[in-house]
Amino acid sequence: MSESSLHYVVHNAPDASAHDAPLLMLLHGYGSNEEDLIGLSPHLDPRLFCVSARAPYEMDFGGFAWFNIEMGPEGMSFDFAQAVESLVQVYALVDALVEEYRSTSVYIAGFSQGASMALSAALKKSQTFAGAIALSGVCGPEMMPEDPASVRGLPVFMAHGRQDPVIPIAQARASKDLLEPLGLDLLYTEYDMSHTIDPACLTDLAAWLEAGLDVEQ
Repeated sequence: MSESSLHYVVHNAPDASAHDAPLLMLLHGYGSNEEDLIGLSPHLDPRLFCVSARAPYEMDFGGFAWFNIEMGPEGMSFDFAQAVESLVQVYALVDALVEEYRSTSVYIAGFSQGASMALSAALKKSQTFAGAIALSGVCGPEMMPEDPASVRGLPVFMAHGRQDPVIPIAQARASKDLLEPLGLDLLYTEYDMSHTIDPACLTDLAAWLEAGLDVEQ
């Protein structure tokens, strides 16, 4: 098992006597940090213990990133080589947490840039994850699995705001079109929101996670 250097914070960590506590790994967006998405944790199923990781690349203005991005006339493009390096760190952290807390299931979630990371992590290593959550993010061709059959039936929750000024809804719809042929168990929902997570989205996410956990038990 490789060692991860990612800093992280934990919500609702199981005690030493607990077994099989399901893990939710949270990956923040571009320019944010590990304190951001951990705020979702109290609104989600209490059976989960949530870990929010800090991206490895520190930015000049403060905050952190999983990879460099550039905005062009056709939308966002990203440095996939950096993303792969970050993925290695995410996988190492997940492995370490699963060993420490004896988790039998792992969900991975991200917002914006973190959503691309979460999707990529699950598509590339689907056997590790019980489901993936992409909030206001995109999926690109570089993120497709080497073996498409390996992800068939993988639960995926995707949410995007129709008024998102950062990642236009057209890019989210293109991501959905890219994913649909894989045969995922995909729930894609659009909301009347901007680049954020509004109460309706959070309610649907909580219900989706609860249903997934109920199936496991």
